[in-house]
Amino acid sequence: MFFMLSAIAFPVLAAGISVLRGHKFSEKGYRTAFVAAVLVIETVLVLASCAVGGQAGLSVTRDIRFLFRMDDLGRFFAAFISIVWMLVGIYSFEYMEHEERQTNFYRFYLLTEAAIMGILFAGNYITLYMCFELMSLLSFPMVMNSHTKASIIAAQKYLYYSVFGASLGLIGLFYFSSYTVSDGFMPGGCLDAAKTAGHEGLLLAVTMAVIIGFGTKAGMFPMHAWLPTAHPEAPSPASAVMSGVITKCGVIAIIRVVFYVTGADFIRGTWVQRTWMILTLITVFMGSMLAYKENGFKKRLAYSSVSQVSYVLFGLSTLTQIGMAGALLHVLFHSIMKDLLFMCAGAVIIKTGRTKVDQLRGIGKEMPVTMWCFTIAGLGLTGIPPTAGFVSKWYLAQGSLQSGSGALEWIGPAVLLVSALLTAGYLIMISVHAFLPGADFDYSSVSRKEAGVSMTVPMVILAAAVLILGIWISPIQNFLTGIAGSLIA
Repeated sequence: MFFMLSAIAFPVLAAGISVLRGHKFSEKGYRTAFVAAVLVIETVLVLASCAVGGQAGLSVTRDIRFLFRMDDLGRFFAAFISIVWMLVGIYSFEYMEHEERQTNFYRFYLLTEAAIMGILFAGNYITLYMCFELMSLLSFPMVMNSHTKASIIAAQKYLYYSVFGASLGLIGLFYFSSYTVSDGFMPGGCLDAAKTAGHEGLLLAVTMAVIIGFGTKAGMFPMHAWLPTAHPEAPSPASAVMSGVITKCGVIAIIRVVFYVTGADFIRGTWVQRTWMILTLITVFMGSMLAYKENGFKKRLAYSSVSQVSYVLFGLSTLTQIGMAGALLHVLFHSIMKDLLFMCAGAVIIKTGRTKVDQLRGIGKEMPVTMWCFTIAGLGLTGIPPTAGFVSKWYLAQGSLQSGSGALEWIGPAVLLVSALLTAGYLIMISVHAFLPGADFDYSSVSRKEAGVSMTVPMVILAAAVLILGIWISPIQNFLTGIAGSLIA
């Protein structure tokens, strides 16, 4: 319990100290050392809490209590998110030298991590909802960090979408509390059969609203438009964690509602499952197509996130053990790969000033380490073995075929295949043109512009993880299959 609560409270305390030490925190050396120490200590606290576990609750009234509890799903999300958050934070030290407002960025970076840990450790719906709202409120200042007109508009759009989506989640909190046997999350669901009898239609509609609401954060159609607006305006470290981490908070919220409140059996075979599957497949195809047509570098990656996170939601919507295991694997893999892609894009942008895809021809000659990391991540997102993405996409296709959802069980793998081909087109072709610019390329103008150590090392670590997890994945695969088996009969 101590480590779990410390993992939530420590970043808040650190942010408070940074305010009290405002003058010192504005000094680059002090700020870098302080934030680096906080990120490392926070990662240790999170990993310790994952190992030890625990539970803590606070009753506000007779019917309202805040509950934090460690379970296997929380362990999985918290462990890799804390590591990724730390690596992106280290990467940001050099990147943020090019930004004017660094102190506020780091304060909100730390506070957002605390809110995310609250989401991951939430033991009941009200705790999840409160931390979810806090995460949105604390993360949107990072989008508008530059304080340009475009960044402010993007931040407002992000906040509006987030608040509206969370309000749909709030509807679920109001309704489900009257039909459950416990206010805590229970594997398999906690709906009371006697209370729900005769109210199934209402609860199905509420469930669909909650899926769309929390799916807003995950970029699911029709609530996806904030991603391609926010990502190009946010600093690349913020874009990285928004795409690789914050979108996953929408995923875990949906998992908690569908598999810990209503239960998979409640929606299996209903219009809710079919609608959910259709929305995810639309998002997968639409996001891939828009990414393929987009020339803006970071905006292309944002549309890619729209598509790839819905791979995860599609796997969940199959309501099969293998589909859910594939979804959880893709949560991990996408987080690593998409963080890496945005970090590579940030390195290219600050070192060359190039923000368009058609400007990247020959960039591999100038920034080979960065572009090799980009290439490995691109191969992973495409699903080419032996990278990590191949395993998860294989499981997702198998889950679709076992879903028993009629035509959708065959349409699903077909859409995933088309999306993979489009992914190769909008990511791998960047690498091809980067390293093979053609005979008419002016090689005499090439000069090395590689990013510094604090940016390059985190990128190399994540690129290595893409390869290592693609080969030695069995322990994690077995662990996640066990979680899926405990939630889906």
